[in-house]
Amino acid sequence: MILDFFHTSANLKKIPRQGWINKLSTDKPESVADHTFSMAIMGMIFSDLENHNTGKILKMILLHDLAESTTGDITPERISKEEKTILENNAMKKILNDLPLSLQKQYDNLWEEYQSNESKEAKIVHQLDKLEMALQAKIYSNEGYSKENLDSFFNSAKNEIKDPILLELFSKILEK
Repeated sequence: MILDFFHTSANLKKIPRQGWINKLSTDKPESVADHTFSMAIMGMIFSDLENHNTGKILKMILLHDLAESTTGDITPERISKEEKTILENNAMKKILNDLPLSLQKQYDNLWEEYQSNESKEAKIVHQLDKLEMALQAKIYSNEGYSKENLDSFFNSAKNEIKDPILLELFSKILEK
């Protein structure tokens, strides 16, 4: 049971971030696991510096794209937001069923909290998601990919990041 959960989670290492493939035509994009790891580091540092609930934020980060281990990374052009939510919620239920009931409930609650994006921690995680995406876009830009192909990623981050400290970090990413 738990080992099945671990295998499913490890599959994130093989799931490419589809947006980079679509916009950059790269055959070696970062994986969803790469993205999640980078986000976790950012979340740990930001949360500790700002005295947020680091444990909760890290758990939410680690869970936020876990459904993609079975659904793949679905971009907004492929299906509606509502369809994606249903697909990912169903996938998460199946993934979490491999855990003991107490953990299923805990992680399902965190997943639902992340999905609703109403708590302070969920809002931080959503903004960190965009900040990490902007950082990766900058990395790709520095590697020679066209800024024109990356603008949609920077614009998305600009529209979603509201926290003053994260906004300042975003501005510094753009400057480098």
